[in-house]
Amino acid sequence: MHLMREREMLELLLFKLDVQQMLLATGRTRWIPQTVSEIERVLAAIPVTALTRDTLVVAVADEWGVPDATTLRELIDAAPSCAWREVLSGHLEAMLGLAAEIGELKKLNEQRLRTALRVTQETIAGLGVPTGEYDQSGDVVRDGSGSRLLDTKV
Repeated sequence: MHLMREREMLELLLFKLDVQQMLLATGRTRWIPQTVSEIERVLAAIPVTALTRDTLVVAVADEWGVPDATTLRELIDAAPSCAWREVLSGHLEAMLGLAAEIGELKKLNEQRLRTALRVTQETIAGLGVPTGEYDQSGDVVRDGSGSRLLDTKV
C-alpha cells in the first residue's frame, strides 16, 4: 500500500513536469510560477514518504528475519516467497522507470526555462531601441531610424 502511494507521488511529479513542459513548449509562460509551486509541493512530500518506506522496509526485513536489509532491493533479495519478490520487484521497476522519465523531463524543462529566460532578457534589453527591419536570413535591411508608417520626408 505504501509503495503504491510513493509511485502515485512520482506519477504526480511526472504529470506536473509534463504540464510545465507543455506550457513552455507552447509559450504559455503565464502559468509557469504555478507549476513550479506545485512541483515544489510534491518534491517536499517525497522525502517524508521515502523515510516512511525505509522504516517499513526495515520492519518487514526484521519480521522476515533479515535485519540487515535496509533498502527495497535488499528486501526483494530477502523475500520469503516468489510472490513477494514479484510484487516488490514490480514496484521497484515502476519507480525506477518513473525516476528516469522525471530526470529526462526535468532536463528538457530546465533547457526550455533557460531559453525563455534568455529571450525575455533580450526582449527587455531591446525595449525602446529601434530594431529595424530584417530579411529572411536575419540581416538588417534598414536600421531602426525613421518612421515606417508615415513618410515625414515628403
